[in-house]
Amino acid sequence: MARILSVSGSPSATSRTARLLRHLDEHLRAQGHEVAVLDVRTLPAGPLLAAEFGHPEIVRATRAFAQADGVVIGTPVYKAAYSGLLKTLLDVLPQYALAGKTVLPLATGGSTAHVLALDYALRPVLTSMGAAHVVPGWFVVDKDLAVDPEGALTIAPGTAEALTQVTDTFARALHTAFPAPVPVPVG
Repeated sequence: MARILSVSGSPSATSRTARLLRHLDEHLRAQGHEVAVLDVRTLPAGPLLAAEFGHPEIVRATRAFAQADGVVIGTPVYKAAYSGLLKTLLDVLPQYALAGKTVLPLATGGSTAHVLALDYALRPVLTSMGAAHVVPGWFVVDKDLAVDPEGALTIAPGTAEALTQVTDTFARALHTAFPAPVPVPVG
């Protein structure tokens, strides 16, 4: 199956965006995919902001993108656009870091007024970075994500169903782009 990089562009340690991504990561793992996680907020701020391309953590993040067949990118929406933290990471990656990759964009926000941030702010950047296929993403309104005192995520039923559909569409696109090897008969 495919190697997937799951990227959270949220600056918050208690992010609903990151929790949502971890939920979807488990769904993709259950389908047999290998999922690696990159929380952009864990990268060192100085080297990230100074675009120190040779810094070991920036090199590690760049390598994670290079090794992935598919990328899930999640971001909170602020001021009708994806997070500045995610923008900073995308700026330090090579121009064609997404070349040949299938990408699933996801966003969370307080109001459906920001739903177009995926198509008008994030999608053009992902496409310009060479993504082979940016599948239809999904915007999740914050009220549809509840976190209990133990940190468990509950997703509103309609939203959960929609997220399963977009995640499965992403997985099918990966399967088409990177089909499982066919066993060769011996003898």
